[in-house]
Amino acid sequence: MNVTLKQLRYFRALAEHRNFGRAAEACHISQPALSIQIKELEAHLNGPLVERHARDVVLTPFGRQALTYAERILDEIETLQRSARWRSGLAGKLALGVIPTIAPYLLPDALATLRARDISLDVQVMEGKTDRLINMLHAGTLDAAVMALPSGVDGLTELPLFQDRFLLAGTPERVQHLEKAVKTLEPLTLKTHQLMLLEDGHCLTDQALEVCGRGRGHSLINMGASSLPTLTRLVAAGFGFTLMPELAAKVELAATPGITLRRFHGEQPARQIGLVRRQGSDEDGWFTELADMLAKVGSDIVATAP
Repeated sequence: MNVTLKQLRYFRALAEHRNFGRAAEACHISQPALSIQIKELEAHLNGPLVERHARDVVLTPFGRQALTYAERILDEIETLQRSARWRSGLAGKLALGVIPTIAPYLLPDALATLRARDISLDVQVMEGKTDRLINMLHAGTLDAAVMALPSGVDGLTELPLFQDRFLLAGTPERVQHLEKAVKTLEPLTLKTHQLMLLEDGHCLTDQALEVCGRGRGHSLINMGASSLPTLTRLVAAGFGFTLMPELAAKVELAATPGITLRRFHGEQPARQIGLVRRQGSDEDGWFTELADMLAKVGSDIVATAP
């Protein structure tokens, strides 16, 4: 009997979870079935792969070496399957990453458009911050990701989708007071006002700091919110101003009536939203097709921003 891909997948899951029960659950099989497959793999390789303890599993030295080969083989198989899947364009299974400041606002319409185009397309969405999505692209666990450009990382292919302009968000009282105090409403006029931003790790925070000419150590910067809905509610409670992406404006304004939005005068600050994939992955038209669809959906959303 030869080593099977199923056994290698089960072994990789066991190495990741370090517990037969959790590994079996992740593989959607029973614990005894997984245990049998691991024993058969050990018998074929003529050596123990793991040390079995009451609540833990530890790889043997031979097991660590075998895991390196197993991961390499599984990665190559997944690359082959992905390459074959895209031969007919956007079809089959799509692993798509999206950053948190885009996902809740773009995905509903984007997924509906994808389903209308091909109901058989299996879309798996991963929401995560930019660094995590980039790592997953390089690892081959994501086909593409939607994020702010430029990514600033080598080895990626990027296509711009649409411009997402920033709006000023605050309570009606704060906004009216600010408008009376300045001749023109510009991002730099916020320098002497409390600015509420997302926690570190969100690219939106970096962009807002750059637009407003602020540094992280500024006394009037608060970076405590973990999501745009939380940030919006803090602003509505009177804690300060924030920059609201057009993409999120309609949803957040409807969910939080206690805020008002204003456009900046002159050239309006914006972020460039784009679609990114790993260089070297087989494209064959699906990437451009997906980008065209996402660009239309995103452009329609920002066009209706209040």
